[in-house]
Amino acid sequence: MNKIDVLSRLTPQMRAVLEKQDGLAAGSPAIAADDVEALRADYAHERVFWNEGGPRMAETVDTTAPGGPFGSVKIRIYFPSMEDHLPAIVYIHGGGYLVGSVDTHDRICRVLAAETGAAVVSVDYRLSPEARFPSAIRECAAVVEHLRVHGPDHRIDGSDLAFAGDSAGASLALGTYLYLRDELGNADGIRALLLYYGMYGLTDSVSRRLLGGPWDGLTREDMEAYSAMYTRSAADLRSPYIDCLSADLAAGVPPCYIVSAELDPLRDDSHALAAVFAELGIPHRLEEFAGVLHAFLHYGRMLDEATQALTRGAAFYATQGLPVLPGS
Repeated sequence: MNKIDVLSRLTPQMRAVLEKQDGLAAGSPAIAADDVEALRADYAHERVFWNEGGPRMAETVDTTAPGGPFGSVKIRIYFPSMEDHLPAIVYIHGGGYLVGSVDTHDRICRVLAAETGAAVVSVDYRLSPEARFPSAIRECAAVVEHLRVHGPDHRIDGSDLAFAGDSAGASLALGTYLYLRDELGNADGIRALLLYYGMYGLTDSVSRRLLGGPWDGLTREDMEAYSAMYTRSAADLRSPYIDCLSADLAAGVPPCYIVSAELDPLRDDSHALAAVFAELGIPHRLEEFAGVLHAFLHYGRMLDEATQALTRGAAFYATQGLPVLPGS
């Protein structure tokens, strides 16, 4: 009820993407909304098409990082060149904490590596509901700690790292940074955060009221279901690693590139985060892409804004040195 007519406001390219998505979904097996494995298989099936093409890497390595709450964490490292001591961007994929993998976000990581010249380390964290909050954050933190010590074993400079992520991955990126800072006491060496249309703690907003539908899988019921499968209790939703807007952001956050999509129900989360950063004097850039939906970063084969968002994020990253944060 009382929703904006989103479909009439899409760019022509975004509309073409939706039509293609309808065809990909039609070719997938029918699924039930509560069938997690079928949801994951369907998501992976759709992403095969969107991952085709894009930059080629000098080398791509699948390996593991030890130290996660369940043991080793699978990672995939994208090398845009064969140089040694590359800076690295730890990429955390989206998918509502429920679906997604290093495979589903392959092209995004290749574009980011090619545009930045940095190695991109994609984290294959364990998904909910099998692994609930804060396991994914602890796994991502374990990857950072591994790279700090063993980066040279991977031709990576472990003292020059950054985070990037989309949707739930953007939320995990900011949450993991705060976890490193506040729980592990070491947030040094993080150059920047590239945050694409994340969730940062709003439970209601103008954009959530007016946007979201079957075209993006982000109705109120969808978001409630994702949250219920990710968290163990209502108390988790008050954690500063989920409700990042209520964290002590004044204690220091690296420069952030924040992307929102105009027709995304999560749009206002990004605007609220940017407003807090502006109040606190934290270096950041907020950029909104008009006429596109949540998850648009996937669609670089057909959507110019997807490539633009990654290219501009890479340009922001390139201008940042390692920050000196309060108390360091």
